[in-house]
Amino acid sequence: MARYVNEGVDVLVVTCTGGERGDILNPALAERADILDNIHEVRRKEMDAAREILGVRQEWLGFVDSGFPDGLMDPDRDHSLPLDLPEGCFALQTLEDASRPLVELIRRERPHVVVTYDENGGYPHPDHIKCHEVSMEAFEAAGDPDRYPGTGEPWQPLKLYYHLTFHKQRLVALHDALTELRMESPYAKWLEGWVDKPEDEARLTTRVPCSDYFHTRDRALLAHATQVDPQGAWFKVPLDVQRSVWPTEDYQLARSHVPTEPPEDDLFAGIRESVEAAS
Repeated sequence: MARYVNEGVDVLVVTCTGGERGDILNPALAERADILDNIHEVRRKEMDAAREILGVRQEWLGFVDSGFPDGLMDPDRDHSLPLDLPEGCFALQTLEDASRPLVELIRRERPHVVVTYDENGGYPHPDHIKCHEVSMEAFEAAGDPDRYPGTGEPWQPLKLYYHLTFHKQRLVALHDALTELRMESPYAKWLEGWVDKPEDEARLTTRVPCSDYFHTRDRALLAHATQVDPQGAWFKVPLDVQRSVWPTEDYQLARSHVPTEPPEDDLFAGIRESVEAAS
């Protein structure tokens, strides 16, 4: 995001919920009553700070956080049973109700590219998965004049991507580099328990060089102080190692209405040419 803002791209971050049921993951803040009692307001201020650092715009859709159910990551959980989620939360909204404000926003803002979570939500937080479902619905529906009447003139975004940060190829490269440097790797146990899936082979389609902005990225991440432990795994790999070993942010191209051929190094590959030709 910081790279594209620097290049003159208008970047809008859309936030579905207010984080009302979010956990405090920074041990230094875990017992702060002023935060615990006002987590919604704190999360908004954190987003304000991160937005300023990245230089992006941001919109709230206004849905209520679903929380992270106990036992969700338990490998023995019976996935046939529904999650115990609070009434009225984002994850329990109908697809149409949850998608309508995003369709309206896409029709108003007219983006060329949409970036969202994959079908697993990055990790299976119910709101991440709902965000994926809503993003897919809005991407497909925003250009159809017969769908979601009353939400503005139709607009079809040209490409949709999934975030692809924690894929095996990247983790192995960073882990091996740290091991060679005799440094602790935060990925060792993760890789030991990694289960390869055939469908993951073709996910990495797009690597966007942006190592000059890794410091900005980390500053923006740290601005979400209740959600990030500054001593945690996010920051265990020195930036110079990241820049030399894996200097990109990575994505999976999931939908495209313009000709493009992976591997890509730009989220706008195929779009710049199409827009210039049209003008």
